[in-house]
Amino acid sequence: MSMVLDKTKTLEQIAQEVLDIEANAILKLKERVGNDFAKAIDIIYNCKGRIIITGMGKSGHIGRKIAATLTSTGTPSYFLHPAESTHGDSGIITRQDVVIAISNSGETAELLNLLPLIKRFGVPLIAMTGKLNSTLSQKADVTLDISIEREACPLGKAPTTSTTATLAMGDALAICLLQKRGFTEEDFLLFHPSGALGKGILYKATDLMIKDEKLPVVDDAILFRDAIKIISDKKLGCVIVVNKNGVLVGILTDGDIRRTLMKFVNIENLTVKDVMTVNPKTVQPDELAAKALAVMEKYSITSLVVVDEHSRPIGLLHVHELLKAGVA
Repeated sequence: MSMVLDKTKTLEQIAQEVLDIEANAILKLKERVGNDFAKAIDIIYNCKGRIIITGMGKSGHIGRKIAATLTSTGTPSYFLHPAESTHGDSGIITRQDVVIAISNSGETAELLNLLPLIKRFGVPLIAMTGKLNSTLSQKADVTLDISIEREACPLGKAPTTSTTATLAMGDALAICLLQKRGFTEEDFLLFHPSGALGKGILYKATDLMIKDEKLPVVDDAILFRDAIKIISDKKLGCVIVVNKNGVLVGILTDGDIRRTLMKFVNIENLTVKDVMTVNPKTVQPDELAAKALAVMEKYSITSLVVVDEHSRPIGLLHVHELLKAGVA
């Protein structure tokens, strides 16, 4: 079904209609997440080799993106151009692999030419197609239905809604596999060591924390004025406060000092315990520095105390150190 060109609509209305058509197509995919989808997840999860994704034209472009998303989330995948596959490239397919073939019509000749090789190797075939009675679907071990009511293109020719639906189904596969594998944030960052996603954020708190003799730790019974001197000497803008057992009980920051001086006329007998911030935000030594930075940004603070399993301070994470290391 194609749309009739309507010159009475504004560009804004046309854009909104395109988004509505594609959004509705994605929502309809929810109805198709059932036994076939679960079977596809199991096939991919149990694959001992790699996931080979293939598709022609716009389906090929979407296939490349799905392969990239799977690879970056723990499922090694490669894109195989179907037209090149019959000229030697099919040699990348091994008996340990799984093939995902993408074709809206299910009758793409270049894909169908791959079927004998796939069957000869006994490689599982997952079809992503909009035609469940197509040749591709009938030859597949499992079919993911990506059919749509209409393309967003008013001529009904340019792949628009169909490619969006395919990409969304691919994302659903990738995220379900991520969850099934227990793929963590740290795993993800290991696959993205460069650029904005990964620069500097493989660091853990223990890698960047201030520690040992540089760590500004004081007893909660120390006089307030003495703590001010330590803050000035250490030049970190705070002191970590512990009780007699060495357990963290608070933190005294530059902000606490200002508030105290505004509140009290006489500070001679004040102790740190009287004016400190209790229950300060903390971080574990093995937590990612990027996560620590997110906590600092959320609470508008510049430091986090690094504590051990007994809540004893072992380090201080300062925003300046994070930024210097490229954690941003």
